[in-house]
Amino acid sequence: MTDPETETDAARTPELWRIVMGMVYDSLLIISLLVVGTAVVVVPLGLISGKTIPDGHPLLQFWLASWVVGFFLWFWTHGGQTLGMRAWRMRVLRLDGEPLTLWNASVRLLASLLSWLGLGLGFIWIVFGPEHRTWHDRIAGTRLVMLQKTRRKKKSE
Repeated sequence: MTDPETETDAARTPELWRIVMGMVYDSLLIISLLVVGTAVVVVPLGLISGKTIPDGHPLLQFWLASWVVGFFLWFWTHGGQTLGMRAWRMRVLRLDGEPLTLWNASVRLLASLLSWLGLGLGFIWIVFGPEHRTWHDRIAGTRLVMLQKTRRKKKSE
């Protein structure tokens, strides 16, 4: 698959700082999602029964985790970019250059836990690894690519 946005930079992997900034951006969005996800459950329950759900309740935790999982799976399978990745001009693709399937995205998401559990070593691997890919990208058979800056046409053109 040839994509004009990634054609010249297809082999270029984003720098670690750019990946971190994309994660910071996405973290802010996920915090907002979690607030909304909590409100969707807590507000109606409080209004109807006058009771509240404890913060650590397993069903609430599962509900909120499903919002986070849904966020990543949706964006990675629909364009290959979360909003943070879009802001920092990155896209995730399979090694063959095709978009991620639900399976690829799920494996990448689960494997990203390994990258985090290793005190972030799975992300730092992008600097020292021979292919400049994170652990979860290596496991999932995916890669991050830089996108070219797109020129906006002036109204007079």
